[in-house]
Formats: sequence, C-alpha cells, structure tokens
Amino acid sequence: MNSTPPIEIRPLVETDIETVGQLAREIWRAHYAAIISGPQIEYMLDERYAPQVLRAELERPGLWWDLLAVDGVCKAFSSYFPSGHAGEMKLDKLYVHPDSQRRGYGGRLIERACGVARSQGCSRLVLAVNKRNAHAIAAYHKHGFAIEQAVVKDIGGGFVMDDYIMVRTP
Repeated sequence: MNSTPPIEIRPLVETDIETVGQLAREIWRAHYAAIISGPQIEYMLDERYAPQVLRAELERPGLWWDLLAVDGVCKAFSSYFPSGHAGEMKLDKLYVHPDSQRRGYGGRLIERACGVARSQGCSRLVLAVNKRNAHAIAAYHKHGFAIEQAVVKDIGGGFVMDDYIMVRTP
C-alpha cells in the first residue's frame, strides 16, 4: 500500500525561525550560485533571514508567513503582505527545498496566499523574480503569473536586484 505522507501548511511561529533560516540558506546557496554572486547571496540571506529580522516580521501586523511541512519536516515556506498599492498583495518569498520541488508544494503556498489576498480585498498578487531565474519564472507562469515589467533595484551593499515583476489575479 502506497501512503502519501501528511502535508501541513501552517503559520510560521517563533520556534520555526531557526528552521526557516537554515532552509533558506540551503536553498539559496544551492539555487542562486548560478544566478548571483556568492557575496550577494550571503548579503541577502543576512538581510532577509537573520533571526532578528524574522522575529520582527512575525510581530508585524498584516504580514503572513506560511510553512509547509511534509511528515513533520519543513520543506517550503512563503511570506506575503499588502504592497501598499490599493488592492495588491505582494508574494515576497516562496521557496521549496530542491529535493521537494515539482510536487505541488509551491502551488499550494501560492493558493494559500491567493486566499488571503482575496480575503483582504486584493485583486492582484505580485512578485519579483530574478530575470535569470528561468526555473522559477516557468513555475510562476504555470501558476497563472505573467510578466508585467522589468526593474532594477539597489538593495545596498553594492548589490542590485535585476527582476521581473510578475502578476496574477488571486
């Protein structure tokens, strides 16, 4: 008998901070090495996943973090918040461990973000994705996103993000 392990999506809590930070480091170092420089990877990890940054985000009203666990093991996570533009939610983070990709986990997290966006009266879900991240761009297209524009954003430390802004209706 082939049983499917239980999949749980739940809000991130403080006790998950170390797990998510470690998962982010593992994913980023494996995936982004062919896309951005090692120093930029480390800079962005420190800026986005330091424990104090994650703690502050968990305390911020109107910012959602979701963790997806398979058989109790964290395999993916996402975060999203109202962008500041009327009717728009930003999917800020969506990462799935390489050994768990192509199993629908990213899609589940996107649909959860869409549900929150709808409940908040949003008619647009937007995200930024590196222009050289062909794998993620293809996945986002598969889930109904379309490229709306290209942007280059200075993120400090001598680094920029060279991204596409992608949009879909939640």
